[in-house]
Amino acid sequence: MSKLRMGMIGVGGIAQSRHIPTFKKLSETVALEAVSDINTLTAQTVADEFNIPRVFSDYRDMFGHVDAVTICTPNKFHAEITIAALKAGLHVFCEKPMAMTPEECQAMIDAADESGKVLAIAYHYRFMKDSRAAKRFITANEIGEPIVARARAIRRRKVPGWGVFTNKDLQGGGSLIDYGCHFLDLALWLLGNPKPVEVTGTAYNKLSRMPGEVNQWGDFDRENFEVDDHVTAYIKFDNGASMLFETSWSANVKSDEESLSISGETGGVDLFPLHINQMKHGMLLNSEADWIPGEDDPSLPQAENFINSCLGLEELIVKPEEAMAVSVIVDAIYKSSETRKSITLK
Repeated sequence: MSKLRMGMIGVGGIAQSRHIPTFKKLSETVALEAVSDINTLTAQTVADEFNIPRVFSDYRDMFGHVDAVTICTPNKFHAEITIAALKAGLHVFCEKPMAMTPEECQAMIDAADESGKVLAIAYHYRFMKDSRAAKRFITANEIGEPIVARARAIRRRKVPGWGVFTNKDLQGGGSLIDYGCHFLDLALWLLGNPKPVEVTGTAYNKLSRMPGEVNQWGDFDRENFEVDDHVTAYIKFDNGASMLFETSWSANVKSDEESLSISGETGGVDLFPLHINQMKHGMLLNSEADWIPGEDDPSLPQAENFINSCLGLEELIVKPEEAMAVSVIVDAIYKSSETRKSITLK
């Protein structure tokens, strides 16, 4: 079987810490052929470190040397680069969020449809062992029809002080578009991807602007902090299900929390860790797994799914239409917060 030739566009922290090492572990099926970054010195340093043969200052110049690209740039450039790569006949693996707006997401999907190439978005929480196990329980009707989801992605005083995470122009937002989007995607997937029809949300940026505050993840410009650092939302779906959602970089809580709870007609699923709560035989039963098969690092099955989808060996798990649904909700939360009104979605 021939290897998928991969190019890396943007070689910042997520490329160096996750995607490049992961593809290196999968060298039997993928070959890292090229990197590109506006900082050519960094690109060359990364290429030397990981033994990648080609370096380009303009990402378009790598298109003739690869079969697929992984996009790790600021959010502002996701749509532009994705569409260019798809039009060049390449498969695309793009970091989350899919894009800055739903309109950009749709343009990416249209380009993928026209090219016939694979477009995947890196929502890696779906590939966690607990998440995949929860999906199996729900698909097997162990909790009945899902009704209510409660999702929390909360960090205590951990605004990313590196990169461009607090740059609204480049990222489009803060804790919601960077962190909370993972839990929106995971919840939608476990709920069976219902269509969101109404969103009420509030986005705050007060906590990170307070003088003299502690931040565990480095320094940032507090006076010019424009993005959200705490967000709450209530989301209704076309099938009658609903979601209570909260995310934060800066919450004044005892400790960080990542949790997702889904209540169904006859039982429920809690993450993280995985718990199954059921009503059976006149009893209330709570179960937990002693062992769950699969990789501890979700980056590996995520990369394998993309590679195998490009090679025509399996179906894509994170479909672009599903990733767009996350961006639709994110956009609606921001609009609801700005207008102080609920947003009805078509």
